[in-house]
Amino acid sequence: MTDLMTGKVAAITGAASGIGLECARTLIAEGATVVLVDRAKDKLEALCKDLGERAKPLVVDLLAPAEVSGMLPRILELAGRLDIFHANAGAYIGGPVVEGDPDAWDRMLNLNINAAFRSVHAVLPHMIEQKTGDILFTSSIAGVVPVVWEPIYTASKFAVQAFVHSTRRQVAQYGVRVGAVLPGPVVTALLDDWPKAKMEEALANGSLMQPKEVADAVLFMLSRPRNVTIRDLVILPNSVDL
Repeated sequence: MTDLMTGKVAAITGAASGIGLECARTLIAEGATVVLVDRAKDKLEALCKDLGERAKPLVVDLLAPAEVSGMLPRILELAGRLDIFHANAGAYIGGPVVEGDPDAWDRMLNLNINAAFRSVHAVLPHMIEQKTGDILFTSSIAGVVPVVWEPIYTASKFAVQAFVHSTRRQVAQYGVRVGAVLPGPVVTALLDDWPKAKMEEALANGSLMQPKEVADAVLFMLSRPRNVTIRDLVILPNSVDL
């Protein structure tokens, strides 16, 4: 490793598994201190023990608005500062709209949109005051290409993209960068409700990526010179035709 993140403090939501966990591992390996934010207390504590002293667990229920709005003081208490905030947590629902469960949609939309936006609202004043920082979203290729088998998820990621593009222009004057990584299909728990045949086909034909590949893209984004913003970074398996 090259110590690209030495001295930096990052906070990552949804950090107990998948892309969030791999991003935490990658940033820690590059010298950062990382606050892993998730609701899974026991899992977080075990992971942070394994990751070492620069991994800090922070238990937050992202669907509890008051907990989200109160994250910043707890992050600062754990790590002393905040340079990078990665709004990574999310949920996935696919399938035909006519067969969908609107109550399940509400939960996913609350997590993918409301909780993500609220978390940025919580930390942004700190970054504006210090006149530097990075806000990063885990978005999706579905945020720029409507995917026919996942219309509700696609809609949530289109909302994320709109927020990224508009907020970036608001806060660039303060030295705060805002960007999104937009992966195609990744092997994470979000795909647990994929049909078994579709998952087997995707694994067989190489149309799924691993979380580490996304984490490496995130590191690239965060390690650019401060005069450069990677606004959107799309990363796809070669066999995905989008």
